[in-house]
Amino acid sequence: MNSRQRDELHWFKSTYSGGDGGECVEVASGAVAVHVRDSKERGGPRLVFAPDVWSGFVAGLGRDAT
Repeated sequence: MNSRQRDELHWFKSTYSGGDGGECVEVASGAVAVHVRDSKERGGPRLVFAPDVWSGFVAGLGRDAT
């Protein structure tokens, strides 16, 4: 992915994130991958996941961990 494509991603934060700039991540869904970054380090490293892997992760968040 080139820098222009990276800049064209539409990033969003969870509605559970506070507005005070605390510990938040931002997520953007691209054509072939889901991107995750630290909201305080927008130009820093990013994690990239295949869409099916990300969907599995998000689905698992709602499950009881006991």
